[in-house]
Order: sequence, then structure tokens, then C-alpha cells
Amino acid sequence: MEHHQVAIYLAAMAVGGLLGWLAPVVGPGLEHAINPVLGALLFVTFLQVPAAELVRSLRDGRFLAAALAVNFVIVPLIVAAMFTFLPEDQAVRVGVLLVLLCPCVDYVIVFSGLAGGSSRRLLAATPLLLVAQMLLLPLFLYLFIGSELAEVVEAGPFLEAFAFLILIPLALAWALQAWAARRPAGQRVSDAATTTMVPLMAATLLTVVASQIPKLGDSLTDVAVVVPFYVLFLLVMAFAGKAIARLFRLGTGAGRAIVFTGATRNSLVVLPLALALPDALAVAAVVVVTQTLVEVLGMVAYVRLIPSLLPLDKREDDVPPAS
Repeated sequence: MEHHQVAIYLAAMAVGGLLGWLAPVVGPGLEHAINPVLGALLFVTFLQVPAAELVRSLRDGRFLAAALAVNFVIVPLIVAAMFTFLPEDQAVRVGVLLVLLCPCVDYVIVFSGLAGGSSRRLLAATPLLLVAQMLLLPLFLYLFIGSELAEVVEAGPFLEAFAFLILIPLALAWALQAWAARRPAGQRVSDAATTTMVPLMAATLLTVVASQIPKLGDSLTDVAVVVPFYVLFLLVMAFAGKAIARLFRLGTGAGRAIVFTGATRNSLVVLPLALALPDALAVAAVVVVTQTLVEVLGMVAYVRLIPSLLPLDKREDDVPPAS
């Protein structure tokens, strides 16, 4: 499954699209399944980040600084340049901001690895990127939209998503790691859970797409308008990520990982936030899902093109940071 995972993800999205189109009645039910399946996916993702490895990764200062810079300095600046040209519809703008301002923490690891990027570094940086985006997202939304957003967006769903999609999966993953380190039975459970990564990713994509496709009919114009922005974002971030990698003097593996973390966005995790918005902003969820569809296709192209953009050099940087 790992060898064919890209094809599996594309097939899952296609099946989800057909299911949502042919049986729109399943949409509301599948929408309730998004959080549980996504929480399980993040649990398995965190399970691959040993607590000790996370501590060591915090000493990998240049890579972490580059990851934070590209995601929370460069990306907001690029989004700000695009923001003026977005449709005036507040729901569309909120959806675009939600998805573009938050870096991906799941399948970015897969696609980066396929392109020769340092998956280990991205895995170790995942908890830090999650915490940073949840802390900074409200600030970014306020800066882009202003105080009027506070009248329609409640803090509750953000805190709930942070607890159920980040804190609880992370705590459970580290608890299982501790059990696995002490008992053979724990190691067997951990190994079995790790093998579910690809099926869970496919299930998440299928569930998300199938639940949101029925809403597409009334929002087709809004979706069509944002697609060029998502494509442009992928194009710009390829070169912006390369520039950041060069600025921080990263080798090939780490540099490609920086390109991928800057380009891929956290649509799956922010979708529950978009779904929790008031009815007046319901289109935001469809705008978020549209980014997923564009991005996965873009990642297939990235896997082929990024190695040419950042060719292999003589430095080998994909080794554990010094302890």
C-alpha cells in the first residue's frame, strides 16, 4: 500500500466524489465521521514521532527556523498579496484564509518523502507546526478580516479541534510509545497501528470529499473562482520554499522538505473549523475541500518536478540532529 499510496489517495477521492454525487443523502452522515477518522489519522501520524526524537528535533535549529519562516512569515505575505484579488464574499475569503494559512501535517510527509525530502524532519516538526498554527490562526484571521470576524466566529470550535485533533491524539500516541517500550504486547499494537496509515489517509479523503460534494451544486461559481488562486499558490511556493531553503543553507533533503511544508496546506484539520462556522459562512467548507482536490493533484506534479528544482548536491543532511 505504501508503494502505491498516491494512486490509492487519488482513487479514494474519485470514489468519494462519485459517492457524494450519486448518493448525496449520505453527506450529512459522513460529515459527522470526519473528526473521528481524522483524529485516528493524526494519532497514527504522531505515533511515528517518538517523544525522544521530538526533543532532539528541537535542537535542529536551522530546519525548524526555516519551517516556521516559510509557513508563518512567507505564506502570510503571499496570501496577503492574493487577498485583494479574492471575491468579496466573506465566506469565500474565510475559507481561503483558513486553508492557506495552516501548514499540512499529514500527507505532506508522504509526498515529501517520494520527492526525496526529509520525512523524518517533517515528522518531528509536526507537533510544533500544529501548535503554532492553532495559536497564530486567530491572529491572522483578525489581521486579514478585522474585528467583524469576531461577531460570527466563536472560539469554541477552535479549542475543541485543538483538543480532539491535536492534544488527545498526541497524548495517546506517546502513551502507546511508552507501553511499546516496556512490553512486547505494546510493540505489537504499535506496529499494527502504524500499518493503518495509508488506509486511514484514504478513508479521510473519501469521507471529506463525499460529505462535501453534495454542497457543491449551490457553490460551483465560488469554487471555480478560487481554483486559480490555489494553483498560483502552489507555483509561487515552489520557488519561495527553494529560496528559504537556500537562505538557511539547508541540504537537499531538508530543502525539499521545506518546499513541501510551505506548499501543502492543512485542509483536513481546518475543515472541522469551517464546518462549525455559522450558516452564513457555509460556503467556506466547500472552499476548503476544493483546495484539497487541487493540492493532491499538485503534489503529484511536485513529486516529479521538485527534485529538478532542488537537485541533489554533495551535502547529506538527512541524518539525525546532533544530540
